[in-house]
Parts: sequence; structure tokens; C-alpha cells
Amino acid sequence: MRVIAGSARRLQLKTLDGIDTRPTTDRIKETLFNMIAPYIYDCMFLDLFSGSGGIGIEALSRGAREAVFVENNPKAMACIKENLKFTKLENKAVTWNRDVMTALYQMEEKKVFDYIFMDPPYNQELERGVLEYLSGSALVYEDTVIIVEASRETDFSYVDELGFTLLKEKVYKTNKHVFMEKAGKEEIC
Repeated sequence: MRVIAGSARRLQLKTLDGIDTRPTTDRIKETLFNMIAPYIYDCMFLDLFSGSGGIGIEALSRGAREAVFVENNPKAMACIKENLKFTKLENKAVTWNRDVMTALYQMEEKKVFDYIFMDPPYNQELERGVLEYLSGSALVYEDTVIIVEASRETDFSYVDELGFTLLKEKVYKTNKHVFMEKAGKEEIC
């Protein structure tokens, strides 16, 4: 796993051994950032279920103002911190070694994010609980884009009931990225 572009371009990132985390492949990460790259500079980026931190580090490398990494696994958090130090991006990062729901609650009224990315363990419906929380959260404003990495089978038909609009879905061989934002956003012609 490497950083694709920006200030830390081509640097190899460490990952955890075993099956506790499954890092987003370089090809999928590159596809994701090709879609959002024009909007990353100076943004506030939240990386939930961060694993080894590859997505948030990519955002920082491409010019995000700040990235917040939330990861419950202490070994994974140590890996994130090591990767941030190696890429010299630690001064723009905030790390939270705790449960995602606890971290969201504790950040409430302190931060607002332009992008919220989450890559929870597949097929456990953890993304649904996070989306339910975010639907009424001040961490999200009308232009916040929420991106969920999930298995291909994961159903997101419920998001409109939570007040989100599905923007797009990019399907890969084994998984997908689902993009959404708050419903009711006024479009300017």
C-alpha cells in the first residue's frame, strides 16, 4: 500500500498483519481519489474505522487541512501513527483510539467535516448505525459528502429515510463506494 499523489507521493505505508484490517487497494484508492480530488484541498476529512490510515493519509497528502482518524484497535492506531510520522503528516492529523460511536459523540459541536469516509467491517451493518447518528449530527453540514466502503451486497435503500440523498455508487469486483449527502440541498444553476 502506498500514497498515490501529493506531498507523500510514492511512500509505502505499513499495514497490520492478519485479517483484522483489510486495507483499500491502491487501485480502488486511486479511483476514489480521482472522483474527489478537486475538492480535497483545504477540506476537513474524517476517516472512520481507519485501519492503517491509508485513506486519511491520502487526503492529507493531497492537501486536506486536517484529517481525523478514528480506530478502536490499539495495534491499528499504532500503525496509523507510524504511517503519519513516516509521511511527515502528523502535524495535520488528529488520532482517536476509541469506538467510532463514542468518538462521534465526543466530537459533536467541536468539528464539522467536508468529507466523512468509513470502511467498517463488512456485512455487520455498522455503517447503518453511524449513518443514523450522522443524520442528526452537527458534524455534517449541507455540503458534507459521506463515503462508505462496503461489500457489494450491502443495501443502502434506507438512506433516504435518514435524510440522505444517494449521489453515486461505484462498484468494484468485491466491494463498492457509496457517496451520499444530506437531502434537500439547494442546487445553484
